[in-house]
Amino acid sequence: MTPLRALGRRAGAVLAVTAWVLLAAVAVPAAGEEATVAVAANFAEVVERLEADYEQQSGHTIRVVVGSTGKLYAQVVAGAPFDVLLAADRVRPARLERVGLAVAGSRFTYARGRLALWSPEAGRIGCDGPATLRGGNFRLLAIANPALAPYGEAARQTLAGLGLEASLEGKMVMGESIGQAHAMVASGNAEVGFVALSYVLSPRNGTPGSRWDVPADMHEPIRQDAVLLDRAATNAAARGFLAYLRGDAARAVIETYGYGVE
Repeated sequence: MTPLRALGRRAGAVLAVTAWVLLAAVAVPAAGEEATVAVAANFAEVVERLEADYEQQSGHTIRVVVGSTGKLYAQVVAGAPFDVLLAADRVRPARLERVGLAVAGSRFTYARGRLALWSPEAGRIGCDGPATLRGGNFRLLAIANPALAPYGEAARQTLAGLGLEASLEGKMVMGESIGQAHAMVASGNAEVGFVALSYVLSPRNGTPGSRWDVPADMHEPIRQDAVLLDRAATNAAARGFLAYLRGDAARAVIETYGYGVE
């Protein structure tokens, strides 16, 4: 074999190996990143659906931590390793922006919450919710803690507007989050309670029972804001998830749970 022919054969082998390596690099997707999303309790079931869709589309991984907005906020301030906060209010995400714990300009309203007075018993709450509350034909009324949960504050404002806050104080039991308030009613420990409408409309709710949808003008709007936390400024999974939340597919899912979108 001539030196020229041997050189050509070696060059061909090198090109073949190079081409195979390039094809392999194209065929194997880049490893996705991971983001930890702190989620207000009322939105936990919705984010469970959104998380699965986003992970399938993006290749990234989402880890969810659920709690009351007040508790999650306190954990962020204390240095908890969260990348995104999906709050049940606007106040705390804005505060995180102001003190430099969230990326400026990343905050937006991902959902508008609705409050409902609910009982798993079909006939307990009529179309006139205030009449049910005034009648007091129940042992316990569950609400979320107004100091920690925006839905609890909305419930407090509703009762105050009806002039019933003081008279029903002795019957009120408080959950740390709106999820705990809902659990008290669903379990029968409280006959009625103020819950997020999303819980009542959930496909998992096997007992629709009876409810009164609280008119939006009876309390301050429950505008739920999302924000990218400062530690995740360059986290592709976190940034991508927030972008996904603003898309049509996510918005359609959010609306099926009774939330408004903007």
